[in-house]
Amino acid sequence: MSTSGNTKQAEQKAYVEEYRKVKTILVSQPKPERSPYYDLEKKYGLTIDWRPFIHVEGVIEKEFRKQRVKIDDYGCVIFTSKNAIENYFRLAEETRAKISPGNRYFCVTEAIANYLQKFIIYRKRKVFVGKKHMEDLHNYFMKYKSEKFLLPLSNLGAEGYIPYLQKNNIIFTEAMMYKTLSSDLSDLADVFYDVLIFFSPQGIESLFENFPDFEQKLTRMAVFGSQTLQAVLDKNLHPNIQAPTPEAPSMSMALEQYLQKSNG
Repeated sequence: MSTSGNTKQAEQKAYVEEYRKVKTILVSQPKPERSPYYDLEKKYGLTIDWRPFIHVEGVIEKEFRKQRVKIDDYGCVIFTSKNAIENYFRLAEETRAKISPGNRYFCVTEAIANYLQKFIIYRKRKVFVGKKHMEDLHNYFMKYKSEKFLLPLSNLGAEGYIPYLQKNNIIFTEAMMYKTLSSDLSDLADVFYDVLIFFSPQGIESLFENFPDFEQKLTRMAVFGSQTLQAVLDKNLHPNIQAPTPEAPSMSMALEQYLQKSNG
């Protein structure tokens, strides 16, 4: 047989291995009420399970007090997530902090700002909203630059936001108010899925915390975002499905493009 024939055969074998038929999928998130995955499940005859690989726990009052942060010392608060909002107001109540009605809140996205309405009387003059990035709020930060800002965050920190604040000489204090932790997945030890879908590096960390000897073998890895992709590569795993891309801005779209080849 010619060398070109051997090469073609090898390529065909690799294609078959890469696009083995998919029957079962595990999404490392809580099960939503609505999702495009449900349509894929019916269309391709799949079994899709949902299981959060990580969960959030609030920092207890005693632990928070060790940080020596007095919530009512800060008239400006920066919110980067809904968890930050929940735990800020929870700890304010538990520590009996008196939150001033005149407080100003700087929310990175509109969704975060809307969530804030559960806790305060919403007034545009004291709630400032960005589109996605801290830089979107630049004019507001400059307007109140002489104020002291509080940045509630998790044990994972806020690397994407802190450099901006430091660069612009914003006076701010970090306060760890909640933790993102690996969930217990021990009941999945003997369960095999054709595809595992991940949306964060913490999900990958949880996989290996629960199963230190995990080997990919025939499991396809679907990853969303550059940081998740890097976490997969750091563990010497092969990413079979990736999003976002120009062709597939969402994970469900990337998954369907894969299923068209594996199950089509």
